[in-house]
Amino acid sequence: MGMEWPPTPAQQRKAVVGAGSALKLVLFVILAGLALRLLVGPAAYLLPLTAAQRGPPVFSRRRGGKEPAASGFLQSISRLQREDGGVRLITSISLVIRPYGQAFLHPVWKETDDAVFTLTSSEPLTDLDKEGSPKPEESCDLFHGEWVPNSSGPAYTNARCRFIESPQNCMTNGRPDTDYLNWRWKPYGCDVPPFDGKKFLDGMKGKHWALIGDSILRNHVQSLLCLLSKVEDATEVYHDDTFRSRRWHLPSHNFTVSLIWAPFLVKAKIFEDDDGVSTADLQLHLDVLETNWTSQWESFDYVVISTGQWFFKTAVYWENGAVIGCHYCQNKTLKERPPEYSFRRALKVAFQFITSSPHKPVVFYRTWSPSHFENGEWFSGGTCNRTAPFKPGEAGDREMDNKMWRIEREEFDNAVANKGPIDGHRLKLLDTFELSPKA
Repeated sequence: MGMEWPPTPAQQRKAVVGAGSALKLVLFVILAGLALRLLVGPAAYLLPLTAAQRGPPVFSRRRGGKEPAASGFLQSISRLQREDGGVRLITSISLVIRPYGQAFLHPVWKETDDAVFTLTSSEPLTDLDKEGSPKPEESCDLFHGEWVPNSSGPAYTNARCRFIESPQNCMTNGRPDTDYLNWRWKPYGCDVPPFDGKKFLDGMKGKHWALIGDSILRNHVQSLLCLLSKVEDATEVYHDDTFRSRRWHLPSHNFTVSLIWAPFLVKAKIFEDDDGVSTADLQLHLDVLETNWTSQWESFDYVVISTGQWFFKTAVYWENGAVIGCHYCQNKTLKERPPEYSFRRALKVAFQFITSSPHKPVVFYRTWSPSHFENGEWFSGGTCNRTAPFKPGEAGDREMDNKMWRIEREEFDNAVANKGPIDGHRLKLLDTFELSPKA
């Protein structure tokens, strides 16, 4: 298939041919498999479960420390095996959503080698749940692991998916090596089964997914469409003037995917050209959400939402219709406010909308994505030349990344706790902070 994804303005990201972009695409494949395969709709959803050797024990980290905690709310995959004629078998497991966004996988003994993932409410454990409840040493944190070589190769390539943009196509842009393609995420103590597009689509008939945020979410959409194209090719049914917000439909399954460009989630007036050069300071209204996603809220069944690095930009901050300060502004008469302030305020108002809305889609909040550029940022000559992920301690200073991650964890926890277990369990944390190739 030819390349049919129209070029998007470089405001979203400057095209850099290098390992970071390719590793990011690998990450999106893994995240699509996690968010869109494990946490599914009300219908039962069958997947093959792959056996895995036990890795290092799962551990937690203190929230106040600088090192990121990667436990998230999707904390436990239970994997019990039994001896049957000398052959170790994996039995079926059930995905049970518990209060405060927690999701647990409990094993159920059945005569099948498939894993049955069923979404249930936050009711007390049944007798069956109790019988199959995991022991602590058998728990597995999907988000705590490492990148390992993948001999089977990527789930798709530039030659097989038309949704990869030309600037992202490392091979046609002259990159000579392919090592950056052959990595996969391996949680300690378990494994992530390959994404099965057919089973996903069968479980998502008539559903509408929305991905709301910046270019990270755009890349998630691209990966999802690439994965699903093996089953059914998506037809674009809408785009705005800039091709930032778009919608696709897969008619055979009546499945819809929307990409909504809202890099701050709140209302923003941006004055950048295609190279990221600003002609005026960004105007950020911290108490007003972007209507391009809130106006469509009632049509969504599942939402993936995130924001991030844009909050480091120079900006004038508004609240209640008045300027309250700025970040790195030239106007010295305005009060300097750090990006942590605007980030927290934007998250607070977004979570307030989500938890107070009478319409209750399942919402996954995707955590902060650390910058993967070296020797500068995407707009200042940064490069992505790596062919392998950073090892622990190699990424350098991550104080700001950790600080922003802690803020969003606090605001997420507050939103869920304030709403309570009945409505709160539909708001879930997709804590991918440690999955960054720079983690």
